[in-house]
Amino acid sequence: MQKLSSVAFHTLGCKLNFSETSALARQLTQEGFAQKNFEDEADCYVINTCSVTENADKECHQLVRRIQRRSPSSAVVIMGCYAQLNPEKIASIPGVDLVLGAGAKFELSTHLKALKKGDETKICSCDIDSVENFHASWSVQHRTRTFLKVQDGCDYNCSFCTIPKARGKSRSDKIANVLNNVKEIEAAGSKEIVLTGVNLGDFGENGETFFQLICALENETTVPRYRISSIEPNLLSDEVIKFVAFSKRFMPHFHIPLQSGCDRILGLMRRRYKRKLYADRVNLIKELIPHASIGVDVIVGFPGETDADFQETYSFLESLPVTYLHVFTYSERDNTLAASLKDIVPLPIRQERNKKLRQLSYQKQERFTDQFSGTTRSVLFEKEEKTSMMEGYSDNYIRVKTPFKKEWINQIVDWKI
Repeated sequence: MQKLSSVAFHTLGCKLNFSETSALARQLTQEGFAQKNFEDEADCYVINTCSVTENADKECHQLVRRIQRRSPSSAVVIMGCYAQLNPEKIASIPGVDLVLGAGAKFELSTHLKALKKGDETKICSCDIDSVENFHASWSVQHRTRTFLKVQDGCDYNCSFCTIPKARGKSRSDKIANVLNNVKEIEAAGSKEIVLTGVNLGDFGENGETFFQLICALENETTVPRYRISSIEPNLLSDEVIKFVAFSKRFMPHFHIPLQSGCDRILGLMRRRYKRKLYADRVNLIKELIPHASIGVDVIVGFPGETDADFQETYSFLESLPVTYLHVFTYSERDNTLAASLKDIVPLPIRQERNKKLRQLSYQKQERFTDQFSGTTRSVLFEKEEKTSMMEGYSDNYIRVKTPFKKEWINQIVDWKI
C-alpha cells in the first residue's frame, strides 16, 4: 500500500472531542496530509469516538461499515473514549486497522506514517492511570466561535459515568499557555471562545485556579466574547458568578449539570451536591444577572428512580428560573457502579419521562425568549445556512435567524429580539 496522503475525520460526542479532532487535523495538514470531507474518498478515515451513551457506540460501528462499502481499500483508525474503554471490541470490527487510546491519539501523525492497510489490526492503548499529559486543543470549524480545551480528565466517580476511565485523572493547561493560545485564536479571526473541559471548574495546577484563569482572560486579552461551558454546581463558586455579573467579556450564560432533582437519586449517582446547593447557585445567578441564560443537564430513568422521584425532579426544575434542559435517557454502561444497581427502570418509562422533560424545556425556552421580545441584545452572527439564512446567538444565548447578509458574517450586531 502506498503512503497515506489524505485523511478524513468524523467526530462523535462532545465539544471537547471536536476541539481535539480540529487540533489533530491542523497538525496533519502542517505535515502534508490533504484534508478530505468524510463523505469523500480518502486514504484514511479517522473516527474520534464518544462513549457517554450507547448510541455513540452503535454509530461507530455504522460508520465503519459505511466506509467499507464506499472505500474498502482505505485505512480506518478509531480513537477517543470508546477506543480507550473497549479497544479489543473495536479491533474486532471488520475493516478497522488501528485503535488509539487516550494517550496515543495525540501521536496520530506518527501512527499514520507507519500504517499499512491489510496488516493485523494494531491496538495502541494503555492503563488510563498512566495518562498524565495535557494537550491543548481548539476547534476552528466556524471562524466566529472557538471551543478551547483548558482542562481534561476527571477525579470524580459518578456512578453512571465512564469518562474518568476513558480520559484519566484531572489535569489542566497553564494560564500562560491558555493566554498564548487565545492570541493565536484571536489572530485567526474568532470573536467568541467557549472554555471547555471534562470538569472545567476543576481547572488549575500548581496553585492556579479557574477563577484566576477567567480573570486573566478578562484583563489580558481583547477577545470580545467568552462563554463558560458546562461547570459542576459545587465548583461554580459565588466569586465566579459575581465575576460574570460584572464582566465585559464573559457572556451571561451558564450551563450547570443537575442530573436529578431528587436528593436520594443524587446520592445513588454519587454526585457531590444536593438540590439546595443547586437552587442556591441558580438563584444567585438570577439575583445578580436577571437576563442570564441557564442550561441544565438531567438524566431520567436512573436505576431506582420511582415515579415519585421523577416527579420531584420535574417539580424542582419547573420551579427553578432555568432556561433550557439537555435531557438524557439513562443507558447502562459497562464498568460503572450504576450498572450493578437493581430496580431497573423499564425503557418505555425512561422514554416517557424524557418526553415530559423535553416538553418542559420547550416551555421554559419560550418563556425566557418572550421576556426579551422588543429588547435589543448583542448577537454574533456565525454562519450561513443553505436556505439563504444566517444565524447567531445573543449574549444570553437566544438563537436568532435572519436573511443572509454577507457583511454580518462574524460581526457582533445590536439586534432587536
